[in-house]
Amino acid sequence: MFKFFKDVSREMRKVTWPKGPELVSYTITVVATVAFVAIFFAVVDLGISQILNNMPFLNN
Repeated sequence: MFKFFKDVSREMRKVTWPKGPELVSYTITVVATVAFVAIFFAVVDLGISQILNNMPFLNN
């Protein structure tokens, strides 16, 4: 188990972490993408719900 953590520590030293501006850019990209996908699926869900609610043979 100690060897595992030693290997993890050794590998973590090899990682190149993003600089501040690069990190901000990536964060904005991720947040914008998640917001777009959430809005897209909300609109699709609303549209499907409206279509199904307006079908008279489905309403009891």
